[in-house]
Amino acid sequence: MPDKRPHFDRMAIMAPNSAESILDRIEESTAGRIPFSVEFFPARTPEAQERQWRSVKTYEKWGACFASVTYGAGGSNRDRMLDITKRIYDETTLLPLAHLTAVNHSRNELDRILDSFAQAGIHNVLALRGDPPGDPLGIWRKHPKGVEFASELVSIIADRGDFHIGVAAFPNGHFRAPTIEADTHYTLQKYKAGASFAITQIFFEPEAYLRLRDRLVAAGRELGNRPLIPSIMPITSLRSAQRMVELSGARLPRWLEQRLDAAAGNSSEEDVAAVTELGIELAIDMCETLIKEGVPSLHFDTLNKTQPVGRVLEGLGLIESSSEDL
Repeated sequence: MPDKRPHFDRMAIMAPNSAESILDRIEESTAGRIPFSVEFFPARTPEAQERQWRSVKTYEKWGACFASVTYGAGGSNRDRMLDITKRIYDETTLLPLAHLTAVNHSRNELDRILDSFAQAGIHNVLALRGDPPGDPLGIWRKHPKGVEFASELVSIIADRGDFHIGVAAFPNGHFRAPTIEADTHYTLQKYKAGASFAITQIFFEPEAYLRLRDRLVAAGRELGNRPLIPSIMPITSLRSAQRMVELSGARLPRWLEQRLDAAAGNSSEEDVAAVTELGIELAIDMCETLIKEGVPSLHFDTLNKTQPVGRVLEGLGLIESSSEDL
Protein backbone atom coordinates (compact mmCIF):
# COMPACT_ATOMS: atom_id res chain seq x y z
CA MET A 1 0.00 0.00 0.00
CA PRO A 2 1.50 3.38 -0.94
CA ASP A 3 2.41 5.69 1.93
CA LYS A 4 -0.29 8.40 1.91
CA ARG A 5 0.87 9.94 5.17
CA PRO A 6 1.60 13.68 4.99
CA HIS A 7 5.16 14.97 5.07
CA PHE A 8 5.38 17.79 7.58
CA ASP A 9 6.58 21.32 6.84
CA ARG A 10 9.30 21.43 9.47
CA MET A 11 10.07 25.13 9.09
CA ALA A 12 6.44 26.05 9.64
CA ILE A 13 5.79 23.99 12.76
CA MET A 14 9.10 23.26 14.50
CA ALA A 15 9.66 24.85 17.90
CA PRO A 16 12.84 26.88 18.34
CA ASN A 17 14.49 24.30 20.61
CA SER A 18 16.53 21.41 19.26
CA ALA A 19 14.96 18.66 21.36
CA GLU A 20 13.42 15.76 19.45
CA SER A 21 9.74 16.26 18.73
CA ILE A 22 6.75 13.97 18.40
CA LEU A 23 6.61 14.84 14.70
CA ASP A 24 10.29 13.87 14.32
CA ARG A 25 9.47 10.46 15.75
CA ILE A 26 6.48 9.97 13.48
CA GLU A 27 8.46 10.83 10.36
CA GLU A 28 11.40 8.67 11.40
CA SER A 29 9.21 5.61 11.95
CA THR A 30 9.64 2.59 9.70
CA ALA A 31 8.76 3.39 6.09
CA GLY A 32 5.72 1.52 4.80
CA ARG A 33 4.26 0.98 8.28
CA ILE A 34 1.87 3.37 9.94
CA PRO A 35 3.48 4.70 13.16
CA PHE A 36 1.57 4.19 16.39
CA SER A 37 1.77 5.64 19.87
CA VAL A 38 0.19 4.91 23.24
CA GLU A 39 -1.35 6.72 26.19
CA PHE A 40 -1.06 5.88 29.89
CA PHE A 41 -2.44 7.34 33.09
CA PRO A 42 -0.41 7.52 36.32
CA ALA A 43 -0.96 4.31 38.29
CA ARG A 44 -1.73 4.81 41.98
CA THR A 45 -0.40 1.79 43.90
CA PRO A 46 3.05 0.16 43.74
CA GLU A 47 1.48 -3.00 42.31
CA ALA A 48 -0.37 -1.05 39.61
CA GLN A 49 2.78 0.92 38.85
CA GLU A 50 4.71 -2.30 38.28
CA ARG A 51 2.01 -3.64 35.94
CA GLN A 52 2.01 -0.33 34.11
CA TRP A 53 5.78 -0.45 33.65
CA ARG A 54 5.56 -3.93 32.17
CA SER A 55 3.04 -2.54 29.70
CA VAL A 56 5.36 0.36 28.85
CA LYS A 57 8.20 -2.05 28.12
CA THR A 58 5.96 -4.25 25.97
CA TYR A 59 4.86 -1.30 23.85
CA GLU A 60 8.50 -0.29 23.52
CA LYS A 61 9.29 -3.78 22.20
CA TRP A 62 6.34 -3.53 19.81
CA GLY A 63 7.77 -0.33 18.33
CA ALA A 64 5.57 2.50 19.61
CA CYS A 65 7.09 5.85 18.62
CA PHE A 66 5.93 7.90 21.61
CA ALA A 67 3.99 7.58 24.86
CA SER A 68 1.72 10.21 26.38
CA VAL A 69 0.92 10.39 30.09
CA THR A 70 -2.27 12.03 31.35
CA TYR A 71 -2.55 14.64 34.07
CA GLY A 72 -5.17 14.70 36.81
CA ALA A 73 -7.48 17.64 37.35
CA GLY A 74 -5.93 20.26 39.57
CA GLY A 75 -2.64 18.40 39.69
CA SER A 76 -4.16 15.47 41.61
CA ASN A 77 -1.59 13.07 40.20
CA ARG A 78 1.03 15.55 38.99
CA ASP A 79 3.95 14.00 40.87
CA ARG A 80 3.10 10.48 39.72
CA MET A 81 2.67 11.75 36.17
CA LEU A 82 6.10 13.37 36.25
CA ASP A 83 7.67 10.25 37.78
CA ILE A 84 6.40 7.84 35.09
CA THR A 85 7.07 10.35 32.28
CA LYS A 86 10.66 10.87 33.45
CA ARG A 87 11.17 7.12 33.79
CA ILE A 88 9.94 6.61 30.22
CA TYR A 89 12.47 9.25 29.11
CA ASP A 90 15.34 7.79 31.14
CA GLU A 91 14.79 4.06 30.69
CA THR A 92 13.13 3.47 27.30
CA THR A 93 13.44 4.48 23.66
CA LEU A 94 9.89 5.91 23.72
CA LEU A 95 9.62 9.67 23.45
CA PRO A 96 7.40 10.94 26.30
CA LEU A 97 4.57 13.42 25.79
CA ALA A 98 3.46 15.01 29.07
CA HIS A 99 -0.11 16.28 29.44
CA LEU A 100 -0.61 19.65 31.13
CA THR A 101 -3.95 21.22 32.05
CA ALA A 102 -4.81 24.74 33.16
CA VAL A 103 -7.19 23.55 35.89
CA ASN A 104 -6.56 25.19 39.29
CA HIS A 105 -3.18 26.59 38.26
CA SER A 106 -1.90 30.14 38.27
CA ARG A 107 0.42 31.26 35.50
CA ASN A 108 3.34 31.10 37.93
CA GLU A 109 2.44 27.53 38.88
CA LEU A 110 2.25 26.56 35.22
CA ASP A 111 5.73 27.98 34.69
CA ARG A 112 7.07 25.99 37.65
CA ILE A 113 5.53 22.80 36.30
CA LEU A 114 7.09 23.46 32.91
CA ASP A 115 10.43 24.04 34.64
CA SER A 116 10.11 20.59 36.24
CA PHE A 117 9.36 19.06 32.84
CA ALA A 118 12.42 20.67 31.28
CA GLN A 119 14.65 19.62 34.17
CA ALA A 120 13.47 16.04 33.68
CA GLY A 121 14.37 16.16 29.97
CA ILE A 122 10.73 16.34 28.83
CA HIS A 123 10.26 18.73 25.92
CA ASN A 124 6.97 17.58 24.37
CA VAL A 125 3.73 18.75 26.01
CA LEU A 126 0.05 18.20 25.23
CA ALA A 127 -1.61 21.45 26.35
CA LEU A 128 -5.22 21.08 27.54
CA ARG A 129 -7.64 23.37 29.30
CA GLY A 130 -8.86 20.39 31.31
CA ASP A 131 -12.11 19.42 33.00
CA PRO A 132 -13.59 20.82 36.23
CA PRO A 133 -12.47 18.68 39.20
CA GLY A 134 -15.10 16.20 40.34
CA ASP A 135 -17.54 16.87 37.50
CA PRO A 136 -16.25 16.96 33.90
CA LEU A 137 -19.63 18.33 32.80
CA GLY A 138 -19.71 21.03 35.46
CA ILE A 139 -19.03 24.74 35.16
CA TRP A 140 -15.44 25.50 34.19
CA ARG A 141 -13.88 28.23 36.34
CA LYS A 142 -10.44 29.63 35.66
CA HIS A 143 -7.90 30.14 38.42
CA PRO A 144 -7.97 33.83 39.44
CA LYS A 145 -4.39 34.15 38.23
CA GLY A 146 -4.61 31.47 35.56
CA VAL A 147 -5.85 31.17 32.00
CA GLU A 148 -9.32 30.84 30.53
CA PHE A 149 -8.57 29.06 27.25
CA ALA A 150 -6.27 26.31 26.01
CA SER A 151 -4.85 28.73 23.44
CA GLU A 152 -3.57 30.90 26.32
CA LEU A 153 -1.84 27.88 27.83
CA VAL A 154 -0.27 27.12 24.45
CA SER A 155 1.02 30.71 24.30
CA ILE A 156 2.61 30.42 27.74
CA ILE A 157 4.42 27.25 26.71
CA ALA A 158 5.39 28.56 23.27
CA ASP A 159 6.83 31.79 24.69
CA ARG A 160 9.39 29.76 26.62
CA GLY A 161 10.84 28.31 23.42
CA ASP A 162 11.88 25.00 24.97
CA PHE A 163 8.88 22.77 24.18
CA HIS A 164 7.11 21.16 21.23
CA ILE A 165 3.36 21.54 21.76
CA GLY A 166 0.35 19.44 20.89
CA VAL A 167 -3.30 20.13 21.63
CA ALA A 168 -6.66 18.36 21.67
CA ALA A 169 -9.13 18.34 18.78
CA PHE A 170 -12.72 17.10 18.81
CA PRO A 171 -14.09 15.10 15.85
CA ASN A 172 -17.68 15.66 16.93
CA GLY A 173 -17.07 19.09 18.41
CA HIS A 174 -16.52 19.93 22.09
CA PHE A 175 -19.77 20.02 24.01
CA ARG A 176 -18.94 23.47 25.40
CA ALA A 177 -18.50 24.98 21.93
CA PRO A 178 -21.65 26.84 20.80
CA THR A 179 -21.32 25.55 17.22
CA ILE A 180 -19.17 23.15 15.23
CA GLU A 181 -17.73 26.17 13.40
CA ALA A 182 -16.71 27.74 16.73
CA ASP A 183 -15.06 24.49 17.79
CA THR A 184 -13.05 24.46 14.54
CA HIS A 185 -12.01 28.07 15.16
CA TYR A 186 -10.81 27.20 18.68
CA THR A 187 -8.54 24.46 17.32
CA LEU A 188 -7.05 26.85 14.75
CA GLN A 189 -6.48 29.40 17.53
CA LYS A 190 -4.44 26.82 19.42
CA TYR A 191 -2.37 26.17 16.29
CA LYS A 192 -1.89 29.91 15.82
CA ALA A 193 -0.71 30.22 19.43
CA GLY A 194 2.09 27.74 18.79
CA ALA A 195 0.83 24.16 18.65
CA SER A 196 2.37 22.00 15.92
CA PHE A 197 -0.06 19.06 16.02
CA ALA A 198 -3.31 17.84 17.57
CA ILE A 199 -4.48 14.54 19.02
CA THR A 200 -8.20 13.92 18.76
CA GLN A 201 -10.65 12.97 21.42
CA ILE A 202 -11.64 9.29 21.16
CA PHE A 203 -14.23 8.63 18.46
CA PHE A 204 -15.88 5.54 16.96
CA GLU A 205 -16.63 6.45 13.36
CA PRO A 206 -13.83 7.29 10.88
CA GLU A 207 -16.13 9.78 9.16
CA ALA A 208 -16.03 11.93 12.31
CA TYR A 209 -12.24 12.28 12.00
CA LEU A 210 -12.42 12.96 8.26
CA ARG A 211 -15.07 15.66 8.71
CA LEU A 212 -12.90 17.35 11.34
CA ARG A 213 -9.86 17.22 9.07
CA ASP A 214 -11.86 18.75 6.22
CA ARG A 215 -13.27 21.49 8.49
CA LEU A 216 -9.82 22.50 9.69
CA VAL A 217 -8.38 22.70 6.19
CA ALA A 218 -11.39 24.60 4.87
CA ALA A 219 -11.25 27.11 7.73
CA GLY A 220 -7.51 27.75 7.56
CA ARG A 221 -5.56 26.02 4.80
CA GLU A 222 -2.06 26.59 6.21
CA LEU A 223 -2.85 26.08 9.90
CA GLY A 224 -5.52 23.45 9.24
CA ASN A 225 -3.03 21.17 7.48
CA ARG A 226 -1.03 20.57 10.65
CA PRO A 227 -0.87 16.90 11.67
CA LEU A 228 -4.09 15.57 13.19
CA ILE A 229 -3.48 12.31 15.06
CA PRO A 230 -6.53 10.09 15.65
CA SER A 231 -7.02 8.65 19.13
CA ILE A 232 -8.47 5.13 19.35
CA MET A 233 -9.66 3.03 22.27
CA PRO A 234 -11.02 -0.47 21.57
CA ILE A 235 -14.28 -0.95 23.48
CA THR A 236 -14.23 -3.72 26.10
CA SER A 237 -17.47 -2.95 27.96
CA LEU A 238 -20.76 -1.44 26.83
CA ARG A 239 -21.38 0.19 30.20
CA SER A 240 -17.88 1.64 30.41
CA ALA A 241 -18.11 2.99 26.87
CA GLN A 242 -21.47 4.61 27.58
CA ARG A 243 -20.14 6.21 30.75
CA MET A 244 -17.01 7.47 29.04
CA VAL A 245 -18.84 9.24 26.24
CA GLU A 246 -21.42 10.67 28.66
CA LEU A 247 -18.60 12.28 30.65
CA SER A 248 -17.44 13.97 27.46
CA GLY A 249 -20.89 15.40 26.82
CA ALA A 250 -21.64 13.03 23.94
CA ARG A 251 -23.20 9.62 23.32
CA LEU A 252 -22.36 6.51 21.36
CA PRO A 253 -23.62 6.36 17.76
CA ARG A 254 -26.95 4.51 17.73
CA TRP A 255 -25.78 1.76 15.35
CA LEU A 256 -22.75 1.09 17.59
CA GLU A 257 -24.79 1.01 20.77
CA GLN A 258 -27.16 -1.51 19.18
CA ARG A 259 -24.31 -3.83 18.11
CA LEU A 260 -22.64 -3.59 21.53
CA ASP A 261 -25.97 -4.20 23.26
CA ALA A 262 -26.50 -7.36 21.21
CA ALA A 263 -22.99 -8.58 22.08
CA ALA A 264 -23.47 -7.78 25.77
CA GLY A 265 -26.48 -10.11 26.01
CA ASN A 266 -29.60 -10.00 28.16
CA SER A 267 -28.29 -11.14 31.54
CA SER A 268 -27.62 -8.80 34.45
CA GLU A 269 -23.89 -9.13 33.78
CA GLU A 270 -22.83 -8.15 30.29
CA ASP A 271 -20.82 -10.61 28.20
CA VAL A 272 -17.55 -8.70 28.42
CA ALA A 273 -15.66 -11.24 26.30
CA ALA A 274 -18.13 -10.87 23.42
CA VAL A 275 -18.12 -7.07 23.69
CA THR A 276 -14.32 -7.08 23.69
CA GLU A 277 -14.14 -9.21 20.54
CA LEU A 278 -16.56 -6.86 18.80
CA GLY A 279 -14.62 -3.84 20.05
CA ILE A 280 -11.37 -5.22 18.62
CA GLU A 281 -13.03 -5.97 15.27
CA LEU A 282 -14.51 -2.47 15.04
CA ALA A 283 -11.22 -0.82 16.04
CA ILE A 284 -9.31 -2.73 13.37
CA ASP A 285 -11.89 -1.79 10.73
CA MET A 286 -11.75 1.88 11.69
CA CYS A 287 -7.95 1.96 11.77
CA GLU A 288 -7.77 0.36 8.31
CA THR A 289 -10.05 3.09 6.95
CA LEU A 290 -8.01 5.82 8.64
CA ILE A 291 -4.75 4.41 7.26
CA LYS A 292 -6.20 4.39 3.74
CA GLU A 293 -7.21 8.02 4.25
CA GLY A 294 -3.62 9.00 5.03
CA VAL A 295 -3.60 9.73 8.77
CA PRO A 296 -0.10 10.59 10.07
CA SER A 297 -0.18 7.92 12.79
CA LEU A 298 -2.47 6.09 15.24
CA HIS A 299 -2.67 6.89 18.95
CA PHE A 300 -4.10 4.25 21.31
CA ASP A 301 -5.56 4.79 24.77
CA THR A 302 -4.22 1.70 26.58
CA LEU A 303 -5.75 2.07 30.08
CA ASN A 304 -2.25 0.94 31.16
CA LYS A 305 -2.78 -2.52 29.59
CA THR A 306 -1.31 -4.26 26.57
CA GLN A 307 -4.63 -5.85 25.63
CA PRO A 308 -6.82 -5.38 23.69
CA VAL A 309 -4.65 -2.79 21.91
CA GLY A 310 -2.12 -5.53 21.17
CA ARG A 311 -4.81 -7.53 19.38
CA VAL A 312 -5.63 -4.48 17.25
CA LEU A 313 -1.96 -3.94 16.39
CA GLU A 314 -1.67 -7.60 15.43
CA GLY A 315 -4.82 -7.42 13.32
CA LEU A 316 -3.36 -4.42 11.47
CA GLY A 317 -0.10 -6.27 10.84
CA LEU A 318 1.91 -3.78 12.93
CA ILE A 319 3.26 -6.48 15.24
CA GLU A 320 3.76 -10.18 14.62
CA SER A 321 2.05 -11.38 17.78
CA SER A 322 0.28 -9.81 20.75
CA SER A 323 0.97 -12.83 22.97
CA GLU A 324 3.85 -10.97 24.62
CA ASP A 325 1.48 -9.53 27.22
CA LEU A 326 3.50 -9.56 30.46
